[in-house]
Amino acid sequence: MITGVIFDMDGLMIDTERLSVSGWIYAGKQIGYDIPKELILKTLGLDIKNTKTVFLSYYGNQFAFSKLRDIRNDYVERYIESNGVPIKPGLYDLLEYLGSSNYQYAVATSATKSRVERYFENAGLSNIKNIVTGDMIERGKPEPDIYIKACELINLPPDECIALEDSPMGILSASRAGLKPIMIPDLILLDNETKQLLWSLLPDLYSVKDLLTAQTNGEKI
Repeated sequence: MITGVIFDMDGLMIDTERLSVSGWIYAGKQIGYDIPKELILKTLGLDIKNTKTVFLSYYGNQFAFSKLRDIRNDYVERYIESNGVPIKPGLYDLLEYLGSSNYQYAVATSATKSRVERYFENAGLSNIKNIVTGDMIERGKPEPDIYIKACELINLPPDECIALEDSPMGILSASRAGLKPIMIPDLILLDNETKQLLWSLLPDLYSVKDLLTAQTNGEKI
């Protein structure tokens, strides 16, 4: 029986992964590097500590990651200031359904608390209170800590919660924590290793509502 829903944020609730990729590429050019998209995709779902590890493993320990990150963050923030936070289709509808149907829900994101607060305020999502961010835990995704803490926040056992994710690292984190992982692909194609961990594969957030509605109606899911 599913009683709770845990959301990833980037690429799942908010369509920021494409913007993030563009930002990293732009930042790289500013400091003299042509950063391959394939390298950036390896960082999706990771917190800043693990993202840094990916970059340093590729470019070496002398790589100016902090400068790169600052330029990338400025790029993303300027875009959002001009255009607003890009919301994934079906998000508002799903959140309204969860609230009216007495499901508990939380957000488990590798982003920092300050960034989440800015984005959610911009997007009209400030009413979401149960949030675990990457700077609130010691070990980020793909370790299970962030999902374990998110389940604790809503006082539900992990096996009664679905985890909505768009990245293999997030799916691995949720699986290790004992949740039912659902992948809604964004930029990263589903690989066979990740496929083995999935409870379900869905095309969009509208389909999550359909799945939960089926459960409410007593249908097998």
